[in-house]
Amino acid sequence: MPELPEVETTRRGLAQVLQGALITRVEVRRRDLRWPLPLNLEAHLTGRRAVRLDRRAKYILVHLDDGSIWLIHLGMSGRLIVEPAGFNAVSRRDAPHVHVALVTAAGDRVFYQDARRFGSMDWLPDAAALASHPRLKNLGIEPLSDALGGPALQGLFAGKLAPLKAALLDQRLIAGLGNIYVCEALYRAHLSPLRPAGSLTAAEGAALAREIRATLEEAVAAGGSSLRDYVQTDGELGYFQHSWRVYGKEGQPCRCCDGAMIARQVQAGRSTFYCPTCQL
Repeated sequence: MPELPEVETTRRGLAQVLQGALITRVEVRRRDLRWPLPLNLEAHLTGRRAVRLDRRAKYILVHLDDGSIWLIHLGMSGRLIVEPAGFNAVSRRDAPHVHVALVTAAGDRVFYQDARRFGSMDWLPDAAALASHPRLKNLGIEPLSDALGGPALQGLFAGKLAPLKAALLDQRLIAGLGNIYVCEALYRAHLSPLRPAGSLTAAEGAALAREIRATLEEAVAAGGSSLRDYVQTDGELGYFQHSWRVYGKEGQPCRCCDGAMIARQVQAGRSTFYCPTCQL
């Protein structure tokens, strides 16, 4: 599933053509993604100007000039492809699995493509509806915000016996972190994913907060990680998978420890990659 860096990369690419743009045409070709799309989505978007694009966890929020919000979630295989006005390569307009297409007054086109239809879209009339949306209202703090620091992590995890990795993936505590980047941040911070979350010291919490931010920012700068379905809005792959230090490296030497090998363990159905020697 695209994680926070991939969603943020997509948001930035989409904003280049959609922010400030007037949406002149919307075509919904399939109404049943993970959940049914609003029946009047075309009417809600057509003739509206996109004034701002935000991100909440792994959701893209397109704020429209009437105060309403178009909510987009990529799911496991969704992608948003942008074709700027004057695009002269082969268009994705008639490509398989394009379920939503829109055109702006400037002639830019945006296509939502989702082979497995695990993504979703919704329309909300105002910010109040956004705050109470069932898939947003219980989300935790944003890991790229100033709210995430050592004291915040210690406070969130205080008394928790759950493994540190499981606590970091709990979207009710921290919104948007996923498996890849949690493995990478824990490795950089030299913290075991298996230890109780409530055992973090002040120094360890500060180091972990710092490495979470650094890992996410580096991934966004690299356009995210492309494993299977994800591509950037221009159709190019992300490149952060070439910078992974631990994820997918089972049996390979640890960068930090002579003779130590990266191990893999399944936690809550997900593969955890870590160094048993330097992650304590």
